[in-house]
Amino acid sequence: MMFGFLLARAGAQVLVLEKHADFLRDFRGDTIHPSTLELMHEVGLADQFLKRPHQEVTRLHAQIGGTKITVADFTHLPTRSKFIAFMPQWDFLNFIEEQAKRYSNFQLKMQAEAVDLIEESGRVVGVRVNIPDGELEVRADLIVGADGRHSTVREKAGLKGVDLGAPIDVLWMRLSRHSDDGEQSLGRFDQGRILVMIDRGDYWQCAYVIPKGEYDEIRERGLPAFRENIAQAAPFLRDRLSELTDWSDIKLLTVMINRLIHWCRPGLLCIGDAAHAMSPVGGVGINLAIQDAVAAANILAGPLKQGRLAIDHLHQVQKRRELPTRVTQRFQVLIQNRVISRVLRSDRKLGLPFPLKLVRRWPFLRRIPARVIGIGVRPEHVRTPDASERRAASA
Repeated sequence: MMFGFLLARAGAQVLVLEKHADFLRDFRGDTIHPSTLELMHEVGLADQFLKRPHQEVTRLHAQIGGTKITVADFTHLPTRSKFIAFMPQWDFLNFIEEQAKRYSNFQLKMQAEAVDLIEESGRVVGVRVNIPDGELEVRADLIVGADGRHSTVREKAGLKGVDLGAPIDVLWMRLSRHSDDGEQSLGRFDQGRILVMIDRGDYWQCAYVIPKGEYDEIRERGLPAFRENIAQAAPFLRDRLSELTDWSDIKLLTVMINRLIHWCRPGLLCIGDAAHAMSPVGGVGINLAIQDAVAAANILAGPLKQGRLAIDHLHQVQKRRELPTRVTQRFQVLIQNRVISRVLRSDRKLGLPFPLKLVRRWPFLRRIPARVIGIGVRPEHVRTPDASERRAASA
């Protein structure tokens, strides 16, 4: 959606295909980081965007054993919005759709699932699409696969990847938030349990981290045992755990970290999770995908409008975005293997690790994780023009 919006804004013809009838699905990770908010400022939409219901977090906290600590402080970032905004992704997508539809050269087709590629002379020239009335063929100068970690486009294109492994999975659930809950720790780590809590206004969005492949075993122990695990991680939630009435209230996220060796073929490019699936560590996945979209629009808008798109342009997108992807994934693997896995294996009360002791002693060190999470490696900036403003100036 972001890539389509930016291309349409620059004057290119765009069709976005969405296989569902709407965007109302539980995306689980709904964090809009300062890097993404800065992009909203750059296209003049930040004020409108932030009028939508959301929560703002300027600092991230954790509880390690019995110690509470602030691990990241976003208030010193060199951005105009110095916070993380928590907003359901369907609201974010609906907002981008509204802005994109201001351009007559943008189209969005819902209930349109791309199921195969059309190739001619070794080049991808279109997609076959299932729609309620049957099948549709869509031909274009460029096909972009932004269809997630289980990408059909990637599979049909035969693009191979590298699996970096993930020793964890995550169970997501909602629990009501009471007015007297106050500001609770975002992450709780202790004695084989990790619970992450996100304040969503009237409810807590909770992520319970488990060792990879243990979901079936947890279910066999029964829902009461699982509720007790949550209560031991966050005792103040005990009075509302009865809201988890069935396993259908708990969603399994199978964590994976991988990336394609080649993100493109002639006529085709993959971005976002279709090119590099990210761990939920740091909540950076959607923001990294948006950075891909901005970089791709910056590089490809001109060649697309001028009818001179070549494979070298697509390689430039991968070259631009591969370093941030690799660095971020390496950081996620390090955290998963050195921190999260060790906590899940521990049966003793945890003490504060040495790096966090330094953060507690010297608060200015909180700015380092804030920059890594909030801005990331090689942040992108919108370089594409607004073609409608250019036309208005010419008139």
